[in-house]
Amino acid sequence: MSIFNRVAPKAMISQPPRKAAAAGAYMQSQNNGGANMVGVYYSYVDGVQRNTAMAQPTISRARDLICSFISCMNLKMYNEMWNGTEMEKILIAPRAWLKKIDPAVSNQFILSWTIDDLFFLGRAFWYITSRDSTGRPASFTRLPAAMVQTLDQAGPVWFAPSKQIMFQGGALDPNDVVQFLSPIQGIIYMSEKAIATATKLENARYRNASSAIPAGVLQVQPNSESLSPQELADLAAAFNAARATNQTAALSPEVHYIETATSPDKMLLIQASEYQSADLCRLCNIPPYLAGISVGSYSYQNSKESRADLWTFGARAYADCITATLSQDNILPINSYVEFDIDEYLQSDYEPANEMPATQRPNDVASPT
Repeated sequence: MSIFNRVAPKAMISQPPRKAAAAGAYMQSQNNGGANMVGVYYSYVDGVQRNTAMAQPTISRARDLICSFISCMNLKMYNEMWNGTEMEKILIAPRAWLKKIDPAVSNQFILSWTIDDLFFLGRAFWYITSRDSTGRPASFTRLPAAMVQTLDQAGPVWFAPSKQIMFQGGALDPNDVVQFLSPIQGIIYMSEKAIATATKLENARYRNASSAIPAGVLQVQPNSESLSPQELADLAAAFNAARATNQTAALSPEVHYIETATSPDKMLLIQASEYQSADLCRLCNIPPYLAGISVGSYSYQNSKESRADLWTFGARAYADCITATLSQDNILPINSYVEFDIDEYLQSDYEPANEMPATQRPNDVASPT
């Protein structure tokens, strides 16, 4: 038989180098156990890219709005039953962990930081710390997504739950990890240039704000008798002292006072900053008025409508990602699911007033209600 017609045994066919190396690293680390590093909080980090983005006030505001919005809502558990006409949604007693997801922290805390991971990195991870008698999860703890490596997916687009998970150099059993995959790509990957531009602009504003530019200059007129440096210094000091005490300042005919032409708006790059902030709002999927950015004419806006806008444009995708993941059959009994109690939140009123504190909603933003 010709050597060209031979079929190599499977054992002789090697994997592509990168995949083979990744698989080998994963197999070698399985005995180390990434689980040993779960809960070693002093070693936890959230990533340089995430922290750089959070230095932008608009991104920080968007993150805080979305995280606080979702995390303050209660998770409720439901089932569906056929009533003869349609499937009826029935509220049922929740699993114990829905009231206390992580025994070490509040639900608001773990949910906020889970959304933070989804918002910046496009995925989040919970490690199952205990199970009930049926084998289903009974408690969880969050793993910072910036510290999790998936050897079978490089990102930044995540196509499916990973089967090769590394945490702080050790492997984790995928069956012990809940993987939340956001339908929206993490913002640090979507627009690196927009964040970098905003950072440079913020640095330029800081430099300008720190610059000591005089309010004006004293100019000696041409063809006049020149003054010595000391005489000019004394004249400027007397002039400034008179201005500071609201007294009359005297100048000789040979000297004219000229104000510095630079305006505060130009110094602080106000127009460029507002444009960049609006651009970051688009990146974060929140209406600009929620970040205090002027976008034209305004109309009265109450808290119910502003919360409805935030839910529709910014928060819902992340909330649905969390509830859909927690409703899977390996976490909850078959045919049961969880939802955030959004109706109660949207319909509630805040005291003492319904008005937004700083800005109002623009006429050109349609309310989903």
